[in-house]
Amino acid sequence: MLYNPFQKFTFDNKTCFLSGQSLTSPEEQIQVFPSWLMQHYHLEDKPFKLLDESITTYKKLKVPCSVDTSNKLEAFEEEIRAAFLEGYRAVAKLDKQLLFQWIGKLLYGIVFNEIQIGISQQFMSGEAMNFSQVLAKKFTNLHVMLQSLIRPMEFENSLPFSINVFEIDTPEDTFNYRDEINTLVFSLRMKDFGIVACLQDNGANNRYHDAKLQLVAGKKLHPIQFEEICGLFFYSAYLFNRLPEYAIMPTEEAIYIDPMPLAGTDTRPIFDTFQVKTFGQVLENFWKPWGYTLFEIIKDPEHPMTFLTDQDGNFRQSDTIDLPNKYEN
Repeated sequence: MLYNPFQKFTFDNKTCFLSGQSLTSPEEQIQVFPSWLMQHYHLEDKPFKLLDESITTYKKLKVPCSVDTSNKLEAFEEEIRAAFLEGYRAVAKLDKQLLFQWIGKLLYGIVFNEIQIGISQQFMSGEAMNFSQVLAKKFTNLHVMLQSLIRPMEFENSLPFSINVFEIDTPEDTFNYRDEINTLVFSLRMKDFGIVACLQDNGANNRYHDAKLQLVAGKKLHPIQFEEICGLFFYSAYLFNRLPEYAIMPTEEAIYIDPMPLAGTDTRPIFDTFQVKTFGQVLENFWKPWGYTLFEIIKDPEHPMTFLTDQDGNFRQSDTIDLPNKYEN
């Protein structure tokens, strides 16, 4: 019932990326970044950097997709489009599993393109494809879960991801996208909302940042506050040292996925030790639009710079933050 492209390493343009169905025409494909999003932000010809440092464009990122699969995705994509273009209130009401499917489809589409490029480069060099077994396991799990888009699937006991939606006081034309493929972490800032997601952590990153999430719950954030939260999640996804396992039970009615306990037989903490300097380097990158340097961020290593709280530890209201630099679009 389930298709696994990693079993035979099937990443050609003759097989549907999601169902494994054989295609009859090279025209059977879909965009990785949906057309409505590219058109709204004029992304089609903007540069997109791949892992090997090569540059492509948003519109060149495509995946082979059967007509059957494409038809099943239409209503799903329309629901996402309508909510995203309306803004925060509509996005916050979306089912988290729906957001997971949309984000996962986007990230897996990028993974698919990265693998195709890797296969081509290996072929040209005459070497065999060398692919990390850990990453293959992660991407296989993600692909299994994405098949919930085309067949009945239920997640048992707990959801296998951390996804958060925030309201942001940001310019209407903002589009800021980030991902880290190896750790399956993602962030998006557009219109008046932001999303940060860890796609395969069984909710561990949300638990790790529970105090911060409680602090900002229901608050409108300044863009620099949202980018700080993104920095926290991207860094903790790097510190996360488990490879989640899932019990997958196909039945005639549906496929049931049950996340296994993260602790298992490993006695280590689930997250490696938080290093202030390394986190400062992450923040420096996320705060580039405002020009803060690593030296400024960790000038006091015991209390690194933050825009989430004031000196008394209370949430800092977004309208009290006045920065000279322009927002990043």
